[in-house]
Amino acid sequence: MITSRDNEQIKQLVKLQSSAKRRKEAGLFVIEGLRLCRDAVDCGMVIQALYLSETAAATLSDDPLCAAGRLEVLADHLFDKISDTVSPQGVLCVCEIPEFSVEIKEKGKYLLLEDMSNPQNLGAIARTAEAFAFDGLFLSPGCCDRFSPKALRASMGAFFRLAVMETDLSETARNLIEHHIPVYAAVPSQEAIPVTAADFSKGAALAIGNEGEGLTGQLIQNCSNPMTIPMPGRAESLNAAAAAAILIWEAHRGTVS
Repeated sequence: MITSRDNEQIKQLVKLQSSAKRRKEAGLFVIEGLRLCRDAVDCGMVIQALYLSETAAATLSDDPLCAAGRLEVLADHLFDKISDTVSPQGVLCVCEIPEFSVEIKEKGKYLLLEDMSNPQNLGAIARTAEAFAFDGLFLSPGCCDRFSPKALRASMGAFFRLAVMETDLSETARNLIEHHIPVYAAVPSQEAIPVTAADFSKGAALAIGNEGEGLTGQLIQNCSNPMTIPMPGRAESLNAAAAAAILIWEAHRGTVS
């Protein structure tokens, strides 16, 4: 049983939880919680190690999850100290970062997310995209890390299944247009096309920008058309995840109608 925070494995865990740079260097990320860990195994994630609190180990000793990777048991007090959640379940695993590629399909549905800074928004958007069968996500290099603990929890496992690529979004937008998929830039402008009037019959790619700054001018110029969500109320803007959910639903509705 590991009892000290000075243990090298524990130091590695803490670094992987807190540092996107460390995750990228190591090619590893951390998942916490029984449901997410089981989901990772079911989705074929490569589990390097499974860490259980002493209490959880006694409860889950016969669980198939325990055979997914090298098993380590932590003293309860130590698990509580390194946990990234308010109410730890005593289950945590270290996984290899998967490699995905996004295939551009005829009449496909895609998201282009530029410089998204809030990991919970990023995870929530991925969860919604998966729910409505989007074919892939393209992320700018300035986006927050999708393998951060907060993003993974908000995604509810979507990042284990969705095809996601980090890429130059302007180039991607041009590529999608060449494949006859319209790329709509989400902007807060009354002069833009209302999402309810957009034609999604040939597929859709939705470009959504940073929570505070929106899309860059360069990416807007490389999209097919600017698009907006009509808002008759007094609010000037929507949360990025809420706006994305509306756009995703309308695109889905337009491609299946």
